[in-house]
Amino acid sequence: MAKSRLQIAKRDIVALFDRAEDRVYRRKDISGVLAEHREFWRLRQDETVDSLIEFLIRSGRLKRARFEFPWRAETRYAWGNVPLYELIGSINPEAYFSHFTAMYLHELSTQIPKTIYVNAEQSAKPRLVGSLSQDQIDTAFRRPPRTTSNRARFRGYSICMLNGKHTEQLGVLDMTGPEDVKVRVTSVERTLIDIVVRPNYAGGVFEVLEAYRRAHGRVSVNRLAAFLEQLDYVYPYHQAIGFYLERAGTYKPSQVDLLRKSTFEVDFYLCHGMKETAYSKEWRLFFPKGF
Repeated sequence: MAKSRLQIAKRDIVALFDRAEDRVYRRKDISGVLAEHREFWRLRQDETVDSLIEFLIRSGRLKRARFEFPWRAETRYAWGNVPLYELIGSINPEAYFSHFTAMYLHELSTQIPKTIYVNAEQSAKPRLVGSLSQDQIDTAFRRPPRTTSNRARFRGYSICMLNGKHTEQLGVLDMTGPEDVKVRVTSVERTLIDIVVRPNYAGGVFEVLEAYRRAHGRVSVNRLAAFLEQLDYVYPYHQAIGFYLERAGTYKPSQVDLLRKSTFEVDFYLCHGMKETAYSKEWRLFFPKGF
């Protein structure tokens, strides 16, 4: 049986992908490779990008990674054995790892979470004008927290794609993650803010407290306070962050006092949907009873 042109060119095709710096491809990336090298490989015009992809998958070198997000499914093609975090990072190069995943990457938790959080920021929106009333805050925090349904199962993990507040990537940095993969992730300071804002994406308030304890000696509370001011939240998260810093028992009073510089005009809540609460007069904060 005569060999196809793809079979004849297989050695050259494999050599090209072996030499390439990229290891993860979108369909249009492979289409570009085919267009550039079709003549050299002497492929007929009826050899399509899809036939090339299927041929390389059958050869065992190319692997299809399908992320079935309900908002929009994504497919990537990995050349060889590509680490998990490199594959997930390829879904949206402008996104970054956050919340419990950032805690894990910065060793702020002893847990190895099975949910991986990726934050793709929203576009800039006008800030809400005016202040929130106590009734509005009470009503909002009596409800369960909002959680995204934009999740996909992959290799036994739940990949959670968040659509977070526009911050111009404040406090996002590059670091080396698992399997020596370069990852984009929130800094320790930004992570400690994010997990207070969304403790349900961080394993809950006890995990958040543990993260504050483990961050001692590595976090700049000055930078954390500056980030919080730049983020300009409507809710008074400085009351919750100051409470965590004090409750952690590892920070100097002068560090905790940085969070007292803002006004305390309303009562606030450590998390949503608490059944039984205690109250801190100092921070004007409701928190779970027994915390």
